Amino acid sequence: MPVPPETAQVLERVAALIRAVIGEAWAQDIAIGMDTSFAHDLELESIEFVVLAERLREEYGDRVDFVSWLGSMELSEILSLHVGQLVEFIVGCLSSPTAA
Repeated sequence: MPVPPETAQVLERVAALIRAVIGEAWAQDIAIGMDTSFAHDLELESIEFVVLAERLREEYGDRVDFVSWLGSMELSEILSLHVGQLVEFIVGCLSSPTAA
């Protein structure tokens, strides 16, 4: 199923932020898509989530409150989180009337 253009743009930006946060050579070559899991595929550590939250704040400002969104989840939800869920959250925040 094709990804809408605005979702594809956010996915591309989020993938770049994730690669920068990981900072390892292997991360530059890994395909990061909507189904990529943070825990299993990317093996993101909790400190890396903190850095990702900061990068998202720098990128999107107050329009995207990643910390509150993540904080509303149970541990099992965080452990099964996929990049696509984050991308959809960001797209939703950016398309809301208060994001303008």
